[in-house]
Amino acid sequence: MRAAELRRAVAAAKDTASSLALPADEAVVLHDSNKLTLRLLPCDVLARVAPAAHQVARFEVELALRLAEAGCPVAALEPRVEPRVHERDGFVVTLWTYHDPFRTVSPADYAYALKRLHAGMRTLDVPAPHCTDRVEQARRLVADRDRTPALAEADRELLGDTLRSLRRAIAGRGGAEQLLHGEPHPGNVLSTRTGPLFVDLETCCRGPVEFDLAHAPEEAGGHYPGVDQDLLRACRTLVLAMITAWRWDRDDRFPDGRRLGTEGLGRIRAARECNVTFLR
Repeated sequence: MRAAELRRAVAAAKDTASSLALPADEAVVLHDSNKLTLRLLPCDVLARVAPAAHQVARFEVELALRLAEAGCPVAALEPRVEPRVHERDGFVVTLWTYHDPFRTVSPADYAYALKRLHAGMRTLDVPAPHCTDRVEQARRLVADRDRTPALAEADRELLGDTLRSLRRAIAGRGGAEQLLHGEPHPGNVLSTRTGPLFVDLETCCRGPVEFDLAHAPEEAGGHYPGVDQDLLRACRTLVLAMITAWRWDRDDRFPDGRRLGTEGLGRIRAARECNVTFLR
C-alpha cells in the first residue's frame, strides 16, 4: 500500500480492535501487498486489512469457519470477538488468532497438511471459479500492451504462448477436480506448534490437486500420494508463468517485482528448452 493508504489501514485495524475491547496501542506490519497483515499489541491479534472495493473477506471468513468445522488445518478467527467482517474508513478488517513463528515446515509436513486441507474441501459444496479462469486473466494481462508496457515483444509472446498452451492442456486433461486453496505457497502457510495452518483463502478455485501442489516447495510433491507427476510439472510452469505475468503489470506493487519478473521469464525459457512445460 502507498504510505497514506497504509496509515489509514493501520488506523482502521487499531480502531476496529479497540472498539471490540481488544487493546491495540501498537501495530506491527507483517506483510504489505494488496492486503495488509498486522500484529496488534497488546491484545496479540492478527488483523488483515484490505480496501473495501477489492475484497472477498466475507467469503474468506465463511469458508474458514466451515473448513475449521471440517477439521482442516486452517488459521482460526480471533475467538474473543464475533467472527465477521468489520468495515471502517473504506477498509474491511478481519481478526485472526496470532501464532508466533515456530519452525520451518518440512516438505513431508507441508504435503500432509495440504492433503488434509484437500480432504476437507472435498466435503464442501462451495461455488468457485476454475483455476484456468485465473490463467486466462493472466493471459489477457500479457496481451494488453497498455497494462504491461515494459514487457518486450519476444517475452510477451513467450508468456502468452505458455499460458495459452498449458491452460488448454490442463483443461483437456480430464481426471479428478475439486475445491482448492488456489495459492498455498509458503507465504500462506503458518508454522505453529500444532502444525502448519493455511491462510488467505480468498483465492479458492476448482481444479486438480496438482495445481495447488505446484505452489508448494518442489520437495513436497514427493510426499503427496497419488500425484500425476507430468501434470504437476506442467502446473509448476503454468503457475510460474502466471506469477511472472503479474510482475509485469504496470500497477504491480510487489517488492522487487520487476527483478522477479525478469527471473521468471528466464526460468520459463529454460523450462521450454528442456521440454518440461507440456503434458505428454
